[in-house]
Amino acid sequence: MPQVTPHQSINEEDVRTALRILNEVPLIDGHNDWPWNIRGWYSNDMRRTGFDLNSVSIGQTDIGRLTRGRVGAQFWSAFVPCPRDPALTGQETHGESHLEAVKKTLQQIDLLHLMIQMYPAHFALAKNAAEVLEVFSSGRIACMIGVEGLHQIGNSFSCLRLYRSLGVRYVTLTHNCSNPYADSATAPSVHSRGLSEEGEMMVREMNRIGLMIDLSHTSKTVQERVLGLSRAPVIFSHSSCYSLCPHLRNVSDNVLDSLKLNGGIIMICFLRELVSPINGGEPSLQDVIDHIIYAGERIGYDHVGIGSDFDGMLKGPDGLDEVSDYPQLVAGLVSRGVSPDNIKRVIGLNILRVMEKVDSVSRTMMLDKSHLPECDAVASPWTDEERGMMYQEGLRRARR
Repeated sequence: MPQVTPHQSINEEDVRTALRILNEVPLIDGHNDWPWNIRGWYSNDMRRTGFDLNSVSIGQTDIGRLTRGRVGAQFWSAFVPCPRDPALTGQETHGESHLEAVKKTLQQIDLLHLMIQMYPAHFALAKNAAEVLEVFSSGRIACMIGVEGLHQIGNSFSCLRLYRSLGVRYVTLTHNCSNPYADSATAPSVHSRGLSEEGEMMVREMNRIGLMIDLSHTSKTVQERVLGLSRAPVIFSHSSCYSLCPHLRNVSDNVLDSLKLNGGIIMICFLRELVSPINGGEPSLQDVIDHIIYAGERIGYDHVGIGSDFDGMLKGPDGLDEVSDYPQLVAGLVSRGVSPDNIKRVIGLNILRVMEKVDSVSRTMMLDKSHLPECDAVASPWTDEERGMMYQEGLRRARR
């Protein structure tokens, strides 16, 4: 088992080293739910009196705090809650249809595009690793989008592809509910092997179109199946280590080992219940660092990142409560003896590598004509009589 180094106090030299690292490499957070807070607080209405994302009186994120936190790039979550699906059991119940979930997802994606348009001095959309670095070099925050559950695609491959065209870079296979494709870690299993046949098709299609597969929230069986199926590296956008905190949302050692073989990345989450056991005392910044070091020592720092889940919680660990606290996290890694090169990998270079590899796999599959798009089951709008008429007209034209 990897050894976690004793906690060290953070000194001024550690902070100076951290700021130097943050100037050289973009800090990329794998998961932030600020868009859902904007929906809840402002109803997504930018015309509302008092709408100002520079300083927001609730939550853990706003432009001012992002700037102080030296955030270089962010995966914003276009999250909407799980709908009720009568075909499945053990799901959250919100009285929403799958089509309503699609509508709300599009509203959240649109919100992010409008946010970027409204604050161009601070934000820019990035669709690939090169664009992330380009935006970072301009002094702005590179914005990317994640969709938090396949319940948000309306049971449609077409919808999945359209999300990709709108800038979505990853899709989490489940949220806190199972769905027609995969089982959640925190809901009763509804698929005998974790993934359904349609779920396997979804993995192939996500590989083909260059969508990163996010395994946070999924069951261990799903994780093992996907790691055996995916041609591209996968991510855990906001999860931590089960060996340090035995929570169903955290990742077991054997799955971590498989993740290394896959070339993927676990982005360590700051959720208090994922960082420290309920009876383990008050969660702190040092506990988060413990998870980063544990994963880094077990599978290599090439496979570790940061996925806070800020604004998906009311309160963060002590010392890591909002986005402005990132310099303290980096300084804490310095103080614990993690090398600057490994810190650079953890805060940004690893997820950029994964994005590049996912895009490379996509290009290869697109060129291989044996990998055709997965298609929705669509009924013909024509009657048999109408089809016959069209066929006869085709024959007539062919004889001319």
